[in-house]
Parts: sequence; structure tokens; C-alpha cells
Amino acid sequence: MRYAKVRLDAIGYELAPNVVTSAALEERISPVYQALGMQAGQLEALTGIRERRWWDPGFKLSEGAVRAGRKALAAAGVPASELGALISAGVCREASEPATACAVAAGLGVRPDCAVYDISNACLGVMNGIFEVANAIELGAMRAGLVVSCESAREINDSMIASMLKDPGMDRFRLSMATLTGGSGAAGVLITDGSFGREGRRLLGGVLRAAPEHHGLCLWHRDSMSTDAAAVLKHGVVLGRATWAAFLKELGWTAASVDKTVCHQVGAPHRSQVLAEIGVPEDRDFQTYEFLGNIGTVSLPMTAALAEEREFLQKGDKVAFLGIGSGLNCLMLGWQW
Repeated sequence: MRYAKVRLDAIGYELAPNVVTSAALEERISPVYQALGMQAGQLEALTGIRERRWWDPGFKLSEGAVRAGRKALAAAGVPASELGALISAGVCREASEPATACAVAAGLGVRPDCAVYDISNACLGVMNGIFEVANAIELGAMRAGLVVSCESAREINDSMIASMLKDPGMDRFRLSMATLTGGSGAAGVLITDGSFGREGRRLLGGVLRAAPEHHGLCLWHRDSMSTDAAAVLKHGVVLGRATWAAFLKELGWTAASVDKTVCHQVGAPHRSQVLAEIGVPEDRDFQTYEFLGNIGTVSLPMTAALAEEREFLQKGDKVAFLGIGSGLNCLMLGWQW
């Protein structure tokens, strides 16, 4: 996939207000550690995640998405009435029906002919939303689209901690550890055709690949989650390596010519192994998992926004967004910053 008309005009984000340390979560499951003969500190040691954030109890997902979306629109000087699409792409949703995007669209005040819908594809959702809007813009179907997401880890963590305390066995601990890495936050990504007066970052192209035979490795039901982290890493690296090779070929890049990368934020072992496999030095990649955890679909766009704020991403950089989600699915997008 190659693009000539698509720009990333702005990324808005909203940080959840409550900082929750890994030590605080471990304190809650201390009876599990005692039953397994384990010492505290395992969570941070295994993942590199020191803390993450949670929303207040009862916080509405649509409110977080509206806040992030407003920030993106304001930063770009684009009114909501110019949007041709409003997509909510979170793992978390307010209800099975209607689409969470409807509440966000109402909060932002989009026009009646704006396409309003949800996309669900595990942690890859926002990247998929960008892909959908980019294709529509390239075809001339719209001038601008906004992809939003708001993720909340509080509820699933509370549920899983209760489950671990009820069944303090090693299998339960192993399959539940990844859940405790989750964080909360919101992001809004404004994609346009570049006609609103901002230079924007040019989308050059992208590649997607899937390995659906591994769809059972990470399962999130209503009140429970189970993740075989070792298998997800093993097969995710294989998929990421294949996607990366196709991505470089599609854009005519080499690993050495990629100036910066922004990856989905899983944790330290995943980051180190993936970057090593694709030949990207860690100093070319920006990470936020240490203090934000894994915020699902929000992680990659929020990390990109923070990377730009902290001047890690510079004008003219060739930047690769490296997205992956359980399923397994992978989507990589290349930008001229």
C-alpha cells in the first residue's frame, strides 16, 4: 500500500489521573506470592513496567475519547464539522450496542453525513482505523477522519486479582500476569488530506500481515483474561519479522534508513526481542511502557505523541509505526515526519 495524499495532522491524548504502581498491585496479590513461594518485585522485573494509570471508578470511555479527540482537532485547527469519519477503535467499549463512536460523535458534534462506527481488533484497533481513513482519503471520499480510543484497565485488573486470590496456582498466575501490565488512557488521531493549512506528517505506505492460527493465545472475555505471554512473544516475533521484511520492500527502505520507530507497548522483553530481530537499535525507538504500561490501542499513538513532544521525532525523520495485536495481526505504517 502506498499513499500520496494522506497526512497525520495531530494526535491528542488524555492521561488517566490515578497512578498505580506494580508494587501496589503485588501487594493485593501477596497471598498468591506466599502460596507460590515467590518474592515481591516479579511484575516489574519480568515486564519493565514500574507503574501505569487508571481512570476514576465509573469513568465513561466516551468521555476520555471526546477529550482526546477535541485536543487533536484543536491542535490542527480542524472543526469537527469537517470530519468525514469518526471511528472508535478501542478494545474497551461502553456497551455491545450502540457503537461507542456514537457517543463520541455526539460529544464532538460531527455533521450528519459523517460515518460513525467502531473497529475492534485487539491492540491493533487504532492502527486499523488509521488505515481505513487513509484509504478513504486516498480515494477522495473525504478530507479528514478522526480515530479515537479510550482504554480502561481498572475493571479487568480488579476481576483478575479476585480470580487469582481464589485460585492461587502457578497456571493461573502465568496466564494472568499480562493482564496486570494494562494501563488506562485515551488518544485521538486526526488524519487528513493536507488541505487544512498544516504541513502534517506524510503517510508513505504500509503493510499488513495476519497469523490467525494463533487466535487462541490471548483471550479477553467479559470478566476474565488469559494470555500465554511466552507463546504470544514467540509467534508475534515471527509475524513481526515477516511483516517488517515486506514493509521495507514496499517502501523501498532498509532497516538502517529508518530513523525512528514507535511500537506497541507490551513490555521490556517484547521490545528488546522484536527490535533485535528486525535490526533496529533500541536508541532509535521510543518507549512509554515503563510508566504507562500497556494501554492497548492507545499505547502506540500516545507514545508517538509523547515522542514528538520530547523532540525524539524530528522533522524529516523516516518513522515506522509498528503495530501488533493478539489474533495475531500486524500492521506497519511508514511516515515522513
